[in-house]
Amino acid sequence: MAKTVIDLLSEKIEEQINLLVNSLSDGVAKDYAEYRDMCGAIRGLRTAHRETNDLVRKLKEDDDD
Repeated sequence: MAKTVIDLLSEKIEEQINLLVNSLSDGVAKDYAEYRDMCGAIRGLRTAHRETNDLVRKLKEDDDD
């Protein structure tokens, strides 16, 4: 099955989350402010990922109707 734009977007979001999480676990943050920024970015990306997945689910439900 061909990947849709939403599938590709979801994959890119997951990649970015993984990069940030790995960076945090490696202790890359120079100070608390940078740590907070990275955590905020992860939180935002997870929200975007969740919204993307919800959109896909809704589109599939509409197609089933």
